[in-house]
Amino acid sequence: MATTLDRTAPRDLAAEAPVRFSLTPKTILAGRLDGAWWPRSRDLEAELPPLAAALAEPWGRVTRVTVHPARWPAVPRKVTVDGRVLHVGWFTEQDPDKLILLSYTVGRWDLLVIPPETEPAAAARLMAAAAVPGSVLTAGVLMANEAVIGRGIRDAGRREATWEGEGGACVSPFGAPMGRSALPLSAIADLPPTAGCVRGATALRPATLTPSPKGNTPT
Repeated sequence: MATTLDRTAPRDLAAEAPVRFSLTPKTILAGRLDGAWWPRSRDLEAELPPLAAALAEPWGRVTRVTVHPARWPAVPRKVTVDGRVLHVGWFTEQDPDKLILLSYTVGRWDLLVIPPETEPAAAARLMAAAAVPGSVLTAGVLMANEAVIGRGIRDAGRREATWEGEGGACVSPFGAPMGRSALPLSAIADLPPTAGCVRGATALRPATLTPSPKGNTPT
């Protein structure tokens, strides 16, 4: 195992900052996961003690943890939690995005491990998805689904930026740009002829009434 750590947060910060995790509600429905954990770094020696301590109240004393070595630069054989030893192991057969926690007296729990560098919005979606009672989705499937969702959001943002950059912003009667959502369709008829939304070279302006020729005015 490599010993060089790619830390995204100082070790003392991992020990002092609140632990970020979600747990499935107590239910008779058995799912593939028991929740999710969003560590602040890839330093297991710093991240595991706060997690195990936070889980002591809802789950009991955690005595052993297993991980996949692909996600952690270094896997210590044991760490200390509140003066007790927590044994750590690794298995290449284990889902890379999952953490398994064991207790001699209570049982086993599986947590999705959200990468430390994950954006908060994506992490929130993963936290919620991993805590659904009775879900049959594995950690790997949840991560793959989030990758698709993230790409869709980024693509939508790029399309929006391109649309705005090509002149898609609406212009108010006072000359100030407005977003498309700021101009309801019901208001278009009330705009003066100089206002409108421009896309490329096409201007959308409210229709104007052309006076009928003299003599053809309806009675």
